[in-house]
Amino acid sequence: MDETTGMPNRQGSLACVLGALCFCILLLAGCASVPPASVDPTGLQVVTASPQQQFRNPPLFLLFGADRRHNRIGTVQAVHKNGEVQVVVNGQEPTLYTAVREFSTARATYTNYVYRIHFEATPHSLFPFHLTAGKHPGLLVIITLNQSMQPLLVTTVHTCGCYAAVVPTGWLDEAVFPDDWPKETQSVYGEKLPARLAKIFSDQQFEILLRPDLHRVMDVRVRAGDAFADAEAVVAPEVPLESLRHLPLPGGGETSFYYGNWPLQGHVKGAVKWWEMLLLSVPSLDLLVGMDKDYGDTELTGNPFYTSLQPWYRHSSDLNDFVGFLHFHGWKL
Repeated sequence: MDETTGMPNRQGSLACVLGALCFCILLLAGCASVPPASVDPTGLQVVTASPQQQFRNPPLFLLFGADRRHNRIGTVQAVHKNGEVQVVVNGQEPTLYTAVREFSTARATYTNYVYRIHFEATPHSLFPFHLTAGKHPGLLVIITLNQSMQPLLVTTVHTCGCYAAVVPTGWLDEAVFPDDWPKETQSVYGEKLPARLAKIFSDQQFEILLRPDLHRVMDVRVRAGDAFADAEAVVAPEVPLESLRHLPLPGGGETSFYYGNWPLQGHVKGAVKWWEMLLLSVPSLDLLVGMDKDYGDTELTGNPFYTSLQPWYRHSSDLNDFVGFLHFHGWKL
């Protein structure tokens, strides 16, 4: 679970000790093991959203192993089961949960196009070991545009806050890059993602390649819009991100995808990741480590969307504060 990639260089004896402990636990858990370099293209499914008038570059999600339901983007639903209300992710139909948010820095005002997707599960497995096994895993893809609607950044992160990665495009001034930013690739615990992308134009899209079973982002690319003429894309409906807090119930009423009360407040219902809880709760000082989270407003949920495993950075690495998140990881927008 890579929640420290790109972290600023901060010193301290306690940080070193706990950081070493975290690293040892991760190694023992198999989290840092290198994923296979390639995947079987059998069962590839391509999912995208309809281009919008204001934003012509929606991402293409390339799903490998989509002949298995747990590798397909699903639709979050509320159901009555065993006499109680439950939430499920239905892998039969894809839905993209989206939002548009502006933010400002001393340099300029920017716009984030947010895409949230969820899967039924990360399957349990011992060989290879799936540390993140459990229900309802998700992924956020956030595309940051300048005032000319040119895409500057692609941010990908699992909805538990792990594996955060920021990829700049050729539209972004290199003066705002983190110090010593690599030229070619960045490492996210075994996955090699690009450190830079070319400029993207209105007839192109970002490709987000997802590894089967683990739902890890294994590549981010820029391609022409007709790059998959031989693999027709499924156009998924876009539903407001806010709707996850207002899931309609059969027969009337509604419920939320997220728990509303302490101590589970702001976490996805049913998304306990037992291996992560067992192995990582002590070094992270979070018994609910690995659980997927609400995204949007820490004051509303009381639950920071932290992207650093080290507990003293819980708020400074909070993705809900996008400007703070960027600055924490070294970006100077």
